[in-house]
Amino acid sequence: MKNKEVLNLFAGLGGNRKKWDGVNVTSVEKNEKVAAIYQKLHPNDKVIIGDAMAYLKNNFEKFDFIWASPSCQTHSRMMKATRHKVADFPNMNLYQLVIFLGNFFNGNWVVENVVPYYKPLIEPTVRIGRHLFWSNKELFGIEDVKRPSGFINKSNLAGKKEMMDWLGIHFDEKIYIRGNHCPVQVLRNCVHPDLGKQIFEKVCINQTAD
Repeated sequence: MKNKEVLNLFAGLGGNRKKWDGVNVTSVEKNEKVAAIYQKLHPNDKVIIGDAMAYLKNNFEKFDFIWASPSCQTHSRMMKATRHKVADFPNMNLYQLVIFLGNFFNGNWVVENVVPYYKPLIEPTVRIGRHLFWSNKELFGIEDVKRPSGFINKSNLAGKKEMMDWLGIHFDEKIYIRGNHCPVQVLRNCVHPDLGKQIFEKVCINQTAD
């Protein structure tokens, strides 16, 4: 039986993808340094460095399952909690993805983001811990993964090591994203592999598209 073709958009380090087995994965990540670490962690995946939205629009019909984790920073509750002046418009890629996949993609799909500081513009399928998920399939029975104490405040190399151990993702490079000089942020952006596996098996492996 031919392996399913899976598209992993806004792939980051691939926390969500770490425990996916028996599929061919194409991942899209625009940050070259992050993409390089992803490729080392997942050497058998095809990694595209570029714009995830453009790649999706031009290639979505090639895939059986699509997972998208668009940037969460402009939706996060930290936008309002921080002492810094970081007010910004929410990135509408999140809702564009939900609308596009829900109307044009014939396979199964999942869009993930954080619980935002505002009422979601499109009702999510489910909330699991700090995550919201939108999908064309029901997501009953998914168990959250307990986060390390002080998760949101970890910002040094000791915190990086603790987060890497928690995720089971290890690398030596220091990665700073979007001008944030915190070596932990790229790890904090990950969906825990155990959570990613549960959702993947329920939506991609155990069910077929309607």
